[in-house]
Amino acid sequence: MLEVLEAGARQVFTAFNNLIAIAAFFVLLAYLLKGKEVYKQAKPALTGSAFNFSLMSVNLLLLAPVMSVVLTYLYGYQLSIVDRSLWYELPQPVAIFIAVFLGDFIGYWRHRFEHSRVLWPLHRVHHTDEHMNWLTLQRFHPLNFLTTFIIDTSFLIIMGAPPFAIVANNMIRNYYGYFIHADIPWTYGRWSALFVSPTMHRWHHATDREAYQTNFATVFSVFDRAFGTYRVPGPCNTSLGVRDGYSKTFIGELLHPFNPRVYRRKKPTKE
Repeated sequence: MLEVLEAGARQVFTAFNNLIAIAAFFVLLAYLLKGKEVYKQAKPALTGSAFNFSLMSVNLLLLAPVMSVVLTYLYGYQLSIVDRSLWYELPQPVAIFIAVFLGDFIGYWRHRFEHSRVLWPLHRVHHTDEHMNWLTLQRFHPLNFLTTFIIDTSFLIIMGAPPFAIVANNMIRNYYGYFIHADIPWTYGRWSALFVSPTMHRWHHATDREAYQTNFATVFSVFDRAFGTYRVPGPCNTSLGVRDGYSKTFIGELLHPFNPRVYRRKKPTKE
């Protein structure tokens, strides 16, 4: 048990060091885009970021070692339905692109199911941030954090993806996830036909009921367009978060999925 905790602590330390560079990038970008307006938004953003960082620390400390064991277990069983040698015949950039595309495909459906009545209580905490910023990416319930990893990674293993492609997929989609959660008013123009923009994902976090079942992809907007869930009516200046009357304290969020009452609602709601 001590070794597991030590491994988790090392993960938290490494993640913290990485976050310093990421935070510096987004603070600079925010200042370039908004100027002194950034100072007015700093206090609520910092409050939410402290909550997000706490959840991230819990997830890494408790689950990072578990995820390593699960990955080794899954990969060791060679459950692939695609010959892995085919991946190695491809140029690495092509193999990585395919892995990210497939990872985003399964991520789209996994995320879409997380908005169902049964899975919403686990996913809800990710949407409770009313001042969404780049660190909102880490705002996940531990069980949701674990299931996301298992589902997305297992799918790539079944598709025969080699380790380097799986690692690249996780890194690319993770860092791009930071970007689309950032408070950046970019829509990408014509490129929005291919890629998820920060504005597109911000609409996904809006309290607007019409936005609830939309914009599930992380990288490629083509999935939302293909399956009828794309919605970007314009700049997202509406309120964000969840309005359901349940506790938003740290302990309350951790205990939320274990409350039988939250599963008796007719459908999940964001306002």
